[in-house]
Amino acid sequence: MSRPPPLLFLRLSLLLALSLLAPSLSQPLQPPSGILIDCGAAASATVNGLRWLADAPFVSSGAPRSLPVANLDPPLSTVRSFPNRLHRKFCYVVDVARGSNYMVRSTYFYGGVNGRPDPPVFDQIVDGTLWTVVNTTGDYSEGDSTYYEGVFMAQGKTMSFCLGANNYTESDPFISALEFVQLSDSVYNSTDFGSSALSLVARNSFGYSGAPIRFPDDQFDRLWEPFGGNGSFKTSNNLTVSGFWNLPPLKVFETELTAPASQPLELQWPPGLLQNASYYIALYFANGHDSVAGGSRIQNITVNGVPYYSNLNVTSDGVVVFSSQWRLNGLTKINLVPTSGSTLGPSINAGEVFQVLPLGGRTHTRDVIALEKLKLSLHNHPIDWSGDPCLPQQYSWTGVTCSQGRRIRVVTLNLTGMGFSGSLSPYVANMTALTGIWLGNNRLYGPIPNLSALKNLEILHLNDNQLNGPIPSSLGAISGLRELFLQNNNLTGQVPSSLLNKPRLTLKVYGNGLMSAPPPR
Repeated sequence: MSRPPPLLFLRLSLLLALSLLAPSLSQPLQPPSGILIDCGAAASATVNGLRWLADAPFVSSGAPRSLPVANLDPPLSTVRSFPNRLHRKFCYVVDVARGSNYMVRSTYFYGGVNGRPDPPVFDQIVDGTLWTVVNTTGDYSEGDSTYYEGVFMAQGKTMSFCLGANNYTESDPFISALEFVQLSDSVYNSTDFGSSALSLVARNSFGYSGAPIRFPDDQFDRLWEPFGGNGSFKTSNNLTVSGFWNLPPLKVFETELTAPASQPLELQWPPGLLQNASYYIALYFANGHDSVAGGSRIQNITVNGVPYYSNLNVTSDGVVVFSSQWRLNGLTKINLVPTSGSTLGPSINAGEVFQVLPLGGRTHTRDVIALEKLKLSLHNHPIDWSGDPCLPQQYSWTGVTCSQGRRIRVVTLNLTGMGFSGSLSPYVANMTALTGIWLGNNRLYGPIPNLSALKNLEILHLNDNQLNGPIPSSLGAISGLRELFLQNNNLTGQVPSSLLNKPRLTLKVYGNGLMSAPPPR
């Protein structure tokens, strides 16, 4: 790995936990704030002190299924399965607090639900961002579930989590559990969540060999996986996690990986190969009882041979060193080397590493609202109409075409012959970037709304429906309109002169109850 540019070193920060007043351990820890969804479950239930909700209120498609596997934890015993339709996404939508950061965790246990020996491979999406490919094959072959965790900022009043069938999907995508946990403002706050998200690569408690550490030890129910079983047990009476921005659980400081005095400690961590990308790295340290005896623990840290932090003085108060942008690629080695002034060997208690994930953007708010209003006015609308309408680009809603670039707008609606019924919402006029609307051959009823705000509209096909009332004269105010197909409806009254006299307009109005109409052309 090449040496990172100097800017990355400027973004390294050192945080000392200076508070000496430890919180009372006798007070029960409150469950994390957020929504825990047991996908496919028929009823809500409390499991290990956490309330899991049935998923029906949060999703409008897919089918709940029970797994034919005995002795599973309740959130793993059911799944929701979605149709295997290429580049169609199916979404959970939850209410969130705008501007807050959420830990989003998805959990998968296949259990043979699709009748095939191997689980499907598919995409998962948060709002308009393609998060990652879900591949649970390796874990499932070992009898284990798979989870993915990320940190995303709520950019609106709702947040969507979607599954999408990609080119690798051979059977129906599925999900076992889904969690949205609201984080404190300080947690991972060096990240610009307005432009990026964090995707967990590894979170470990070093020298620990028990079950993953989570709630109630971790107030956000983050999972700290064991890493190495030969660590020493340590205590630190001065340590409190309240001063750590990321609020790690106190339990991760009970064990450590360490080396003898004057010898370096080398870790290949995180395990596995990493793709070439930027990463958030946080390393946690606390000196235990040795410091009481007067020992000092001062160490230099390198990552793949590149200086990460120098002369780190680890005390019983605890310390975390983190980088919000660090380039990694392939295998990663972390070296802790004692300085000449250190009387104790190097040590480390815990670590987290996330890939920094650029956000995919969002569809313009007025278009999103307009499409949601249109969705409410239609019956039997396309089943994939949930989540962001335009993004990711390959997962835009059925019948919706969008612009590219920084400002994402809906430019066409093509829903010809979709078989839906309902009225045409006047909110369609708020999608002011529309150039074409094709809604023919459905069962639309009611009046044609005022669409004069659609200054860019060139094509409007509302033919072969059940629309009634007069033809709005306001359609003549759309200067670029060149095709207006209204034939075979229940329209009445006169054809407005603003349309009859409009140059270069192809107008079709036959098959209605109009008092006078131009001949078909």
